[in-house]
Amino acid sequence: MIRIEDVDRAVREAEYAVRGPIVARAQELERQGRRIIYCNIGNPQSLGQKPLTWVRQVLSLVEWPELADKLPAGAVPADVIETARSVLRGSGHGVGAYTDSKGYRFVREAIAEFIHARDGIAADPEAIFLTDGASKGAQSVLRILIGGPRDGIMIPIPQYPLYSATITLYGGAQVGYHLDEAHDWKLSREALDVAFEKARSEGIRVRCIVVINPGNPTGGVLDASNVEMVLAFAREKGLSVIADEVYQTNLWQPGARFVSFASVLEQRGIRDVSLFSLHSTSKGYLGECGHRGGYLECRNVPEPVLEQITKLQSISLCANSVGQVLTYLLVHPPRPGEPSYEQWAREKGEVLEALRRKAELVERGLNRVEGITCNRVAGAMYAFPRIALPPGVTDAEWCMALLEETGICVVDGTGFGQAPGTSHFRTTILPPLDEIETVVKRIAEFHLAFARRRRG
Repeated sequence: MIRIEDVDRAVREAEYAVRGPIVARAQELERQGRRIIYCNIGNPQSLGQKPLTWVRQVLSLVEWPELADKLPAGAVPADVIETARSVLRGSGHGVGAYTDSKGYRFVREAIAEFIHARDGIAADPEAIFLTDGASKGAQSVLRILIGGPRDGIMIPIPQYPLYSATITLYGGAQVGYHLDEAHDWKLSREALDVAFEKARSEGIRVRCIVVINPGNPTGGVLDASNVEMVLAFAREKGLSVIADEVYQTNLWQPGARFVSFASVLEQRGIRDVSLFSLHSTSKGYLGECGHRGGYLECRNVPEPVLEQITKLQSISLCANSVGQVLTYLLVHPPRPGEPSYEQWAREKGEVLEALRRKAELVERGLNRVEGITCNRVAGAMYAFPRIALPPGVTDAEWCMALLEETGICVVDGTGFGQAPGTSHFRTTILPPLDEIETVVKRIAEFHLAFARRRRG
């Protein structure tokens, strides 16, 4: 019989906070009949966000092509039927068959067109890989970069635990660079240099820098000068760049604009920095987490390296076909003048406007609570507030007590990384508008009561 001691040490040591002990306890309480509000993970549809009608109509006809002939005339818009048939023609054998290891060619071509429309730059479909969510793309890149315990990956602190967990699993070294909480989680060249030099002094060969933009869990958004600074740093230090850009449509500040790493790389004519960009169907306005769709786009990556990524894809055969179709619908939505466009645009706008309002409510509400400080939620789907705790109390204890007393499930800052001596929690902004104020109110009441009990 296998024992826990027989399980690989890297597996035992890997931690993934957003589904860790606090969430396990939440599920246990739910089984006991408690109502739990899950604010621990960016899972929009689990908290009431509705799927876009056009997306589900097309998927239905792709999964059951004969349905189109059974529907009454006018039951769905004509462009839904044509899009579904186009997808089926592109798939060759329907979505029940394996695809190419890189994914459907027609989807990769659509992604290249999407990147061109977004950034005004060319993209190569052969350097695009369809993946089971952005996570699998990130893991593929980390797999080819980490060859041993001295291979370092720079990640932001705080960061999304996918990166720390994967680095541990693959036996590499985590090199954290701290974001500046006092200045809305600003990214600075000084912080990058400090982290790099410290790693090098410890014998770590830094291979890559990960940047999450917009930020998870911070909600920060980089401008063009920030992106250019990171690329200059990577060029100087000989690093690859992983640009996690899954929240690129989640921008909440007036006038905010998403700036992709690919656009700056091409505008500056940089040819000696390898860039790996990630996007996903799970975030933005789709929120289709369960379908696991996404892509990895590679730039300045030699063909022999692309072949190794293809080999990794081949070992898993391919990304799931329905997730690939979802990715196509992400990058190839209805166009103005098409029958589905008006409803699609309205539903998309409603989702994004609701998220904008919730970001504002969370930020404003938490900042009213004595002992809680919340930076601007400029983008993404999260807030990462700082909490003042009595001596000897951890943020994990605070989060567990919050769950037990209120049924609200958030994640402690320790799981994301934070500056020594500080305490935080991450919460999503995803609960429905009519519930988000209740969530903030409960957190406020709990925190004040918790602090009084622990002090006295």
